[in-house]
Amino acid sequence: MKWTHFPLHPETPPEGRSLADLFRGRGVNIPRMLARMKQVAAEEGLPFEDREYTYNSRMAQELGTWAETQGKGDAFHHTAFHTYFADGKNIAQESVLLEMAETAGLSKEAARDVLNTRSFAAAVDRDWTRSREMGVTAVPTFLTGFQRLTGAQPYDALEKLMAMNRIPRR
Repeated sequence: MKWTHFPLHPETPPEGRSLADLFRGRGVNIPRMLARMKQVAAEEGLPFEDREYTYNSRMAQELGTWAETQGKGDAFHHTAFHTYFADGKNIAQESVLLEMAETAGLSKEAARDVLNTRSFAAAVDRDWTRSREMGVTAVPTFLTGFQRLTGAQPYDALEKLMAMNRIPRR
């Protein structure tokens, strides 16, 4: 599976940004939003903890793109999900990124080189451009054919989307 990286807020500084600041003036009930996300995650057996901050995922996206070329994309993305949503760690920090790479079965030294050389920056830039062109405004967004599901979705909704588009289970 090819993961496409859709950034929502590339302006988020490396130290993170509070959810209150992110949603200021937009009428978002943050506790209710987080409760809904936690409920959907729990229904699917996924970890999700309350959080007050969002972090810049740019470098994690670059590292994830590299992980895909190493046959470790799924492992890296699962680790990134857990690190961000369950552990609440700042995935913009190099030490956290290197820990994620190692957990996914990748070389820490090679991961450090990818981060330092930014060798997958252009690939992620192409994904960002594509996301803007496709009108993606939320993560996750699942696109197939001319259909889209946006936001945290129960498994049966994803399964239905795949079945309607004749995408086999893996």
